[in-house]
Amino acid sequence: MLENPTAAPLYRSASQAAIIGLTINLILGLLKLIGGIVGSSFALISDAINSLGDSLTSAVVVFALWYAQRPPDDEHPYGHTKAEAIAASHVALLIIISAIYIGWEAIHRWSLSHPMPPIWTLWIAGINIVIKEMLYRYKTKVGKKTGSSAIIASAVDHRSDAFCSAAVLIGLLFVRIGGPSLIWADELAALVVVVVILWSGFKLFRSSTSELLDLQADKEWVDEIRLEAQSVPGVRAVEKLRVRKTGIEHLADIHIQVDAKLSVDEGHRIGHLVKDRLVQRFASLRDVLVHLEPFPHRESE
Repeated sequence: MLENPTAAPLYRSASQAAIIGLTINLILGLLKLIGGIVGSSFALISDAINSLGDSLTSAVVVFALWYAQRPPDDEHPYGHTKAEAIAASHVALLIIISAIYIGWEAIHRWSLSHPMPPIWTLWIAGINIVIKEMLYRYKTKVGKKTGSSAIIASAVDHRSDAFCSAAVLIGLLFVRIGGPSLIWADELAALVVVVVILWSGFKLFRSSTSELLDLQADKEWVDEIRLEAQSVPGVRAVEKLRVRKTGIEHLADIHIQVDAKLSVDEGHRIGHLVKDRLVQRFASLRDVLVHLEPFPHRESE
């Protein structure tokens, strides 16, 4: 099913990380939702909606990673790898809308009286901080290894969730220590969560839409590709190199200079050597389009 077999381990690692995130977020989200409803903590309910939103994000990423591996067809000659970025941008909008709704509810509840959250709600928030930080470290490692923008964004979101839970924990502590006079601290913690959710949503939307606009890959990685191409026998120089991200994979357009006196057949052979070398060396390179340019006579002489 996958046109670029070398990218298969990257898809497996990214999918595994997304499934783990989906499972843990769903469990934590339901736990916090039940705890928030029973314990009358709107901050905990807000954090639960945040985690359930992350579950939706992870589910979409899992589907997008599967769909992105479909081979090209007549209607999609460049493949389906951008499905991940399309999915991420739509999920980002849902996250932003949910954050606005939570913020409105928190402001509405600010002056309303409600029961004191029990002590065990603090334990839920504390445990969530530890788990989210562990998920952040794990997904950051996988994201850097695979080059998946969705996994990296998810990792950053886990770190944001840890800060959200810390805000919830502090808010609940203030309520427990200050009593009814500080009951508003629960809503204040909820608003802090809203700000973090909005920030994460906007960052995810920006990164995913940038990918859809064919943003150039990281300069350091592009320089590595350039050096590798220049090491192929017969390549005198690399004139241009464009590398655009498409899901986990990348597409490269490279202009190489070869001796102007070479035959078309020999130049064509060197072009294929460059393409084969780059695809084998860099697992995430889906395809390389090589264009030949003549190397100036005066320089070759």
